Amino acid sequence: MKAQSPLGRAVAGTLAAGGLVSDEIITDLVRERLRADDTARGFILDGFPRTEAQAESLDAMRVPDSFRVILIDVDDEAIVLRLSSRRVCDSCAITQSVAPGDNARREMCPYCGGNLVRRVDDEPDTVRRRLATYASVARPVVELYRGRHGFASIDGLRHADVVSAEIVAFVTGRGGT
Repeated sequence: MKAQSPLGRAVAGTLAAGGLVSDEIITDLVRERLRADDTARGFILDGFPRTEAQAESLDAMRVPDSFRVILIDVDDEAIVLRLSSRRVCDSCAITQSVAPGDNARREMCPYCGGNLVRRVDDEPDTVRRRLATYASVARPVVELYRGRHGFASIDGLRHADVVSAEIVAFVTGRGGT
């Protein structure tokens, strides 16, 4: 979008209208990006593929067995708890976590003194709806990759350092699940 390419303008228009980018457009964006020289030694895709059509397209772009696919597995209610504890400063936009149940207490940003507020899309019922929608679309993609050699499911409820170390070990071939 920054480069104002025709594809970038199409995405910008769709997002500005509040729409979802189609499988075709997002796949074209990924295909274009993976043609860049700096992806030759490896790359990380976060949130792609999200649909079976996107997964099939990705398989056509690169040798399917060359991928490492990692599912960071976290129970839905743990995600709800984490996101309902997330706050964003209304002044400097930094993201902070607060103790669960601190809804009534006014939190101040430790960096600028602004108000820490919950994002509308972090409300528990909203998060649950998003998770249900995501699961219905993602489940077939996860099952597609689960049967492949380069798939790992990593418990995302552990400390971030442990999760990160397991991801690195799996990607580099030094271990993992």
